[in-house]
Amino acid sequence: MAAVSKYLTARNSTVAGGVLLVLYLLKQRRRPNGYVVRGSRNGKKDRAAVDKVFFQRIRQILRIMVPRFFCKETGYLMLIAAMLVTRTYCDVWMIQNGTMIESAIIGRNTKDFKRYLFNFITAMPGIALVNNFLKLGLNELKLCFRVRLTRHLYDQYLRGYTYYKMGNLDNRIANADQLLTQDVEKFCNSVVDLYSNLSKPLLDIGLYIFKLTSAIGAQGPATMMTYLLISGLFLTRLRRPIGKMTVTEQRYEGEYRYVNSRLITNSEEIAFYNGNLREKQTIHSTFKKLVDHLHNFIFFRFTMGFVDSIIAKYLATVVGYLVVSRPFLTPNHPRHLHSTHSELLEVGPESVFLFKLWPLFGGSLTKPERGKLFYVPQRPYMTLGSLRDQVIYPDTYEEQKKKGISDQILKEYLDNVQLGHILDREGSWDIVQDWMDVLSGGEKQRMAMARLFYHKPQFAILDECTSAVSVDVEDYIYSHCRKVGITLFTVSHRKSLWKHHEYYLHMDGRGHYDFKPITEETVEFGS
Repeated sequence: MAAVSKYLTARNSTVAGGVLLVLYLLKQRRRPNGYVVRGSRNGKKDRAAVDKVFFQRIRQILRIMVPRFFCKETGYLMLIAAMLVTRTYCDVWMIQNGTMIESAIIGRNTKDFKRYLFNFITAMPGIALVNNFLKLGLNELKLCFRVRLTRHLYDQYLRGYTYYKMGNLDNRIANADQLLTQDVEKFCNSVVDLYSNLSKPLLDIGLYIFKLTSAIGAQGPATMMTYLLISGLFLTRLRRPIGKMTVTEQRYEGEYRYVNSRLITNSEEIAFYNGNLREKQTIHSTFKKLVDHLHNFIFFRFTMGFVDSIIAKYLATVVGYLVVSRPFLTPNHPRHLHSTHSELLEVGPESVFLFKLWPLFGGSLTKPERGKLFYVPQRPYMTLGSLRDQVIYPDTYEEQKKKGISDQILKEYLDNVQLGHILDREGSWDIVQDWMDVLSGGEKQRMAMARLFYHKPQFAILDECTSAVSVDVEDYIYSHCRKVGITLFTVSHRKSLWKHHEYYLHMDGRGHYDFKPITEETVEFGS
């Protein structure tokens, strides 16, 4: 956004305003009685601003400079675009190759150093050719635009008596010669520079967002683009007076140049009248208006420079630091899930994504509906309540009755995990105990499996949920899971469980994995 304001509101709007005014007056000359008599004040003064009218007039001028699609100017525009894209990729390659050269120097690797240095030397002619082709296209396009616009302006200026009416019957333009020569050149240069200075940053931003999104997800680039948009709109709003102040500066410069040229042109008449003191006052008065305006403009640009540095430079750097540091300083960032640090691994199991306990920062997650997926952790939770509550949790007794599940069926669930003796020991489903202390580790894990049978999910994720259960009981529980049609996803180090599954997923901890079917040989050797 800063680049748009820099190249659009300050210099370009001024030059464009002058050229547009010439076109407007030339168009008025072609209408009957369309000229304005000197001294007339009925016309409304145009306001210098980057608005809808400004862009409409810019579009009109662009149609003059690029009259049709298949023309020389279009070819240069395409050449510049191609060279800008090529130079961007050259810049990326230069950065990567330079990094490899530095790494080879630091690592004292002579072979890699020679190889990457040779690559750089080989690429130099191509990169130099791209840069000079870009300069060639820019300079030729500036010249072509100037030729088109100059011919059009002079065709209108020298049609009929337009030049006479503008010089003697209309006081809105006192320096038509400057507008037709210097300002046309400045305008054409500014348009071409604006095209190149906008195209490459936009391309760089697009590539940067793509690379950054691939590395850290979309949230970081989205934050940066949001700040870029808000700060750009804010700074553009603050810069709006620059266009008007620049137009005023050019007008005062033109008046100052005009009074000096009058002194040279009419020097003989002024000498006859001995009017040197009066002319001196006129020149000093005109120069004072210019200097006073320049002082105000300088202080305004000082204020804008201060605000611009804070918002567009330093605060933007702060936002960049926050985005870059987030994956490293945020404990719950997804990148830490692959860490070998035991504490990070303990607090960040992958299953928390399935139940939305952690937000998903990148990629996509496909999972069944919540009622069809059940998770059994290694440390099962025992709620405060009765024995019945431990089996039906998080349901209530009323919800159990609505499902049509009797206490006899609950007893069968306990028998399936070999916990029927607990009901016999306690004597009632409604007995209340501190079950976290009453039950042993293996009993709590089997109680969690009874809870699984009660909820009857379509899919179950078993995360080391039978680590404290004997192998024979574990085998019976898994066999019953397959019998009732529950699809199992098991996280376990026990090779005895392989026979209850059809596929295995092995991750090596370095970002690679193997997903293969379980065969008889795999079950036999456990690998």
